Amino acid sequence: MASAARGAPLPERSGALVEDPQFQEILQRSRSLTQKILLSIADTHKSCVHSQTLQLTSSENTKLATLASTIGIPPAPLLRAVSENFTLESGLRAMHYGLQLHHGLLSSISPRLKVKEKVVALMADIRDLKVQVVKMEKMSQTSDAVPPTSASVELRLPGDYEVQVAAHLTLVQLQTFSQDVARCLRSLDRSNDEDDDENES
Repeated sequence: MASAARGAPLPERSGALVEDPQFQEILQRSRSLTQKILLSIADTHKSCVHSQTLQLTSSENTKLATLASTIGIPPAPLLRAVSENFTLESGLRAMHYGLQLHHGLLSSISPRLKVKEKVVALMADIRDLKVQVVKMEKMSQTSDAVPPTSASVELRLPGDYEVQVAAHLTLVQLQTFSQDVARCLRSLDRSNDEDDDENES
């Protein structure tokens, strides 16, 4: 079961890189930051979204897709566990772009919020995680690697309701994306091998 969680065997070059102790050290820092982001999203949402109809885990969130498009919130990039069909470089590039995107969204929203301390702290954690992802990217990139495109965003926020919806939808999307990041990083974590051997014995 544990091997399934880690995904298919990696291509030779990526596999050798992932085994590198320096890569694993950066990976562990990245996993810790991802968990910190996930744990802080609920409190951040509570601090800046005050509409009772906008709940972080509501099944109604999918109905707000049209409003997300109207406001101008782009979707997060697709992120899967690294395998022969989804390379390490593709995964790191998607993480980088997704973190840039959500940092940009929160940067656009935060000046319009009455209470922004937790949003600013969350943005700092996103920035710190992006720094770690960039380090892994630099270790994995070939000379012709294409950097992520700019994730600058311009939101249409005419009133307070749109600001509330934008904050809500950004945090909902960030939560889902961060869960994907956590799964992807876990699939690369070689310290799991020892833990899984102990758990299975």
